[in-house]
Amino acid sequence: MNDKRDFLKRGLYAVTPANRAPAQLLPDAEAALAGGVRLLQYRAKPRPDPDVARELLKLCRRNGAALIINDDIELAAILDAHGVHLGRDDARPERAREALGPDAIIGVSCYNDLDRAREMLAAEPDYLAFGSVFASPTKPDAVNCPPDVITAARDLGLPVTAIGGITLDNAPTVIDAGADLLAVITDLFDADNIEQRARQFQELFSS
Repeated sequence: MNDKRDFLKRGLYAVTPANRAPAQLLPDAEAALAGGVRLLQYRAKPRPDPDVARELLKLCRRNGAALIINDDIELAAILDAHGVHLGRDDARPERAREALGPDAIIGVSCYNDLDRAREMLAAEPDYLAFGSVFASPTKPDAVNCPPDVITAARDLGLPVTAIGGITLDNAPTVIDAGADLLAVITDLFDADNIEQRARQFQELFSS
C-alpha cells in the first residue's frame, strides 16, 4: 500500500465537476488519471453518489492514485477511500481522523485565512487548501486568496494546495508562490483532451 505522502507530492490535484453525469464523469476521470493525476477528489452536489464513488475508487486503485471524498466522512469510511476533504461547514478533521484512521489523507479548506490554518494544525491534517486564488467559475462568490497567503502558508509545515480559477496559463504564478498541489476543476475537465491537459499541468512542476 502506498504511503499517503506518495500521493501528496507536488503536482495536479484533480477535483471532479459537481454535476457531471456518471456516464461522462467516469471516463473523464480515467483520462485525468491516465495523464498522471495521483490525487482525485470526488466532489458532487448536493451529495456524492456511492456507486460513482465506488467506481472512481476502482479507477484510482488501478492507476496508483488516491481518491478523496469531499465532505462525506461516512462514505469514505464505508468505501475505504483514501481520505476526505473538509470545509468550514463540514465535520471537524478530528472526527475524520477518528473514523478513517492514521493512514487516511485529510485535507482542510483554509480559504484566505492563515489563522484558521494554524488552528487546524492541532487536528493534524495532511494538507491545507487555500483559495480562491483567481476568480472561480465554480464558486464565483468565493473569497480571494492572494499569492502571498500561499507563500506564508509554507511556514506551517504541511503541503499547500491552491484552488480556484487555476488554468494552465496562470498556474506558474501559483507554483512560484509556493503551492505544492494545484486543485483544478474546469480547466482540466472542460479541456478537449483531458489526459493531455493533465500531463501539461504535471509538466509545470518539472520545468
